[in-house]
Amino acid sequence: MKIGVLCSRIRVEEKLLFNSFEQHGIKIEKIDDRDVIFDLERCDWDFDVVLERCINHSRALYALRILNSCGIKTVNSYHVADICGNKFLTSMALIEHNVPTPKTYIAFTPESALKAIEEIGYPVVLKPAVGSWGRLLSKVNDREAAEALLEHKQILGSYHHSIYYIQEYIEKPQRDIRSFVVGDETICAIYRVSSHWITNTARGGKAINCPVTDSLNEISLKAAKAVGGGVLAIDLFETSNGLLVNEVNYTMEFRNSISVTGVDIPGKIVDYVLEVGKG
Repeated sequence: MKIGVLCSRIRVEEKLLFNSFEQHGIKIEKIDDRDVIFDLERCDWDFDVVLERCINHSRALYALRILNSCGIKTVNSYHVADICGNKFLTSMALIEHNVPTPKTYIAFTPESALKAIEEIGYPVVLKPAVGSWGRLLSKVNDREAAEALLEHKQILGSYHHSIYYIQEYIEKPQRDIRSFVVGDETICAIYRVSSHWITNTARGGKAINCPVTDSLNEISLKAAKAVGGGVLAIDLFETSNGLLVNEVNYTMEFRNSISVTGVDIPGKIVDYVLEVGKG
């Protein structure tokens, strides 16, 4: 079996995956997205499966589209990356598959965005439709803050900031949950604990083991299925009415989750990649 790993900067996660492939006796070929050139009129790639581990979403999305169009299996697929890389598309997929998720509005002008914010009620969260690691999230507590932030986004923002993605603020018990789904299994989960309202581990949140209960397993698998399945990280909120899915991540980081859960996450991913390649 010929396996490729599409990547750029080699992080801890990629090193762990490379080691796991080696332990499986599998030789892999690294495809560096900084060097690769795709001829759109030729499909001369002969991989059985390619594991995508890009940092840059656009590079991942374009490369997956090309590889899938050549009939090459990828983990994850272009379809999954397209949905998970855009919070609007993720929200739509979750809603269409009846997965509980926070109330979310989309608006196209500062004026309509302000109306949407006040209809939801303060505080709300403003997010860019495309982004990761908890960057450029804004908790808006009152009208003055909303007006100032919307003006800044209108004048200083890029194309992505011309779409206003507005979500109700969920009061968290100083933590949220990230579950890890590989294929048809929720392999483990962590609490991300922080005194700040943004609990991402990339922003200082601490990872603690979270038991995979029946309800967590059910909603995690349902969310994964909604976006197309594969190797995914599901971010969830705990509420008095049950769990809500906030986001689904398709190129997840997991370095902080292995020791606290006791689960060989890279090994599980490699097993799944081999399964996809054989299938």
